[in-house]
Amino acid sequence: MRRSQRFTWSLVLVLLLTAPLWAACVGGYSFTGASIPADAKTLSLKPFPNYATTVNPQLSQKLYDALHTLYESQTRLSVTSNDGDLQVSGEITSYATQASSLSSDDNVATNRLTITIKVKFVNLINPADDFEQTFSRYKDYDATRDFSAVESALVEEIVTELSEDIFNKTVVNW
Repeated sequence: MRRSQRFTWSLVLVLLLTAPLWAACVGGYSFTGASIPADAKTLSLKPFPNYATTVNPQLSQKLYDALHTLYESQTRLSVTSNDGDLQVSGEITSYATQASSLSSDDNVATNRLTITIKVKFVNLINPADDFEQTFSRYKDYDATRDFSAVESALVEEIVTELSEDIFNKTVVNW
């Protein structure tokens, strides 16, 4: 047998012997960092009702869409509206703007938009992973800018961060 043939057969043998080990290691892990129980097939996601004093009418849908996209694109789970193996629900509890810094002449220099949501996560496969937690994110903006002119961009950025926080807490466990 020639040297290259011996190498090929050795490589095939190594791959065959290590294949079960690789399969066992991959189990509930994905290359996106998600750590999902192997038995979990579905995730139910409910829209987040908006109970904030000030209501942005698009916020609930934007948050739902961002979370839905993350779970669908970054996990093997099928996203449903009810009875998932993993369940995410919650509510928007605060949507507020306030001054965040002053200039040297004691005028408001920047304002801050803060969005706070309360999330409930239920894991029917591993109930020890269940939690209820409040998530909050903010963005500052120049006080000389009209809030209505910057609101949409600020909300998009905050929703992206909040959805990543929720995703990480529910399926990445970091």
